[in-house]
Amino acid sequence: MKKSSFKFYWEDTLLEMLPSRALFLPETKELLICDIHLGKADYFQQNGIPLTNKSDENNFARIKTIVKKYSPENLLILGDLFHSKYSISKALQKKVEDLPEILKTNIELVLGNHDVGCDIKNIKTFDVKKNKNIIFSHEPFNLTNNKTLNICGHYHPKLYLKNNGDKLSFRCFAMDMHKNVLYLPAFGDLTGGYPCKKSFKKWAIVSDEEIIET
Repeated sequence: MKKSSFKFYWEDTLLEMLPSRALFLPETKELLICDIHLGKADYFQQNGIPLTNKSDENNFARIKTIVKKYSPENLLILGDLFHSKYSISKALQKKVEDLPEILKTNIELVLGNHDVGCDIKNIKTFDVKKNKNIIFSHEPFNLTNNKTLNICGHYHPKLYLKNNGDKLSFRCFAMDMHKNVLYLPAFGDLTGGYPCKKSFKKWAIVSDEEIIET
């Protein structure tokens, strides 16, 4: 069944999965996204592969839209804000550093493997962040406490759905129920994806407004 969002509880914490490729925690007013890969088009252009530069503009616009809608007190980015330190222009760096003031919200970054060497002002960084019974990371953790949930990025989960003989690919939220890991969909427009394991519970993002449980 298609919905505009899916809500579920982890212990006593409410989480809301959004078709805008974000996760909202109403109690703490935190909005989570991951894997934006800003500067990716520039990086590929530097290596002789022509790609449009509009993806970064679209990513910034989409961030502004969801922040305006949910008014979070904190925007938490779970890694790979940038694609590479070698593709951060002065203009891109300024846009990112100005975001907290423009959005009127705090922004934090859990560092991802692509953020290595990136130095950005006005955004607090962490290797890992913990809140109550949730661990926020870029890459998945091996948890020993079965009451703790790990929310992460890095994986760029996607799934395939068949319709009238066609096989369509969709970004998705994916839950490894055995390891208590919730993978967020890649937020960036210019990102690929990796098929989820069959054992994962999945929610497919079928449009900017709709998400379905599979």
